[in-house]
Amino acid sequence: MLNANNTNERIELAEAFLLKRLTDKNTIDSIVKSTVETIFETNGQFSVTELSKQNNINRRQLTRKFSSTIGLSPKQLSKTIRIQNTLKTLLNKDVPSLTDLAYENEYFDQAHFIKDFKEFTGLTPKEFYGDHLKMSLIFDGKK
Repeated sequence: MLNANNTNERIELAEAFLLKRLTDKNTIDSIVKSTVETIFETNGQFSVTELSKQNNINRRQLTRKFSSTIGLSPKQLSKTIRIQNTLKTLLNKDVPSLTDLAYENEYFDQAHFIKDFKEFTGLTPKEFYGDHLKMSLIFDGKK
């Protein structure tokens, strides 16, 4: 930087340095690790945009690096963690209704919960659990 002849050269040197740091494997690994930790800590309730701002990385670049390292996008991992927590809630607590379950696990609404549940299981929660929120499909052997 000290040997640069003008401001444009200084800017180019700074950009080159920062881009190299951003593409450095250790930096990317720490960003991906931090993102995974945040997803688990928040039970899948997070904003990819906020995470990218916190890590000073472009949202698209974060998603691309995360996907190539983990094999899923941050949003896909988030959905997986969220549905797992929802199922744990259902198994460990007395939940009076699917609507209560959806709100307890911070889904925007029941339709959002049903959509995610069906994406992972191929069935709606009611088809999977029956009317009494028991795992009727598993224990009855009906398909």
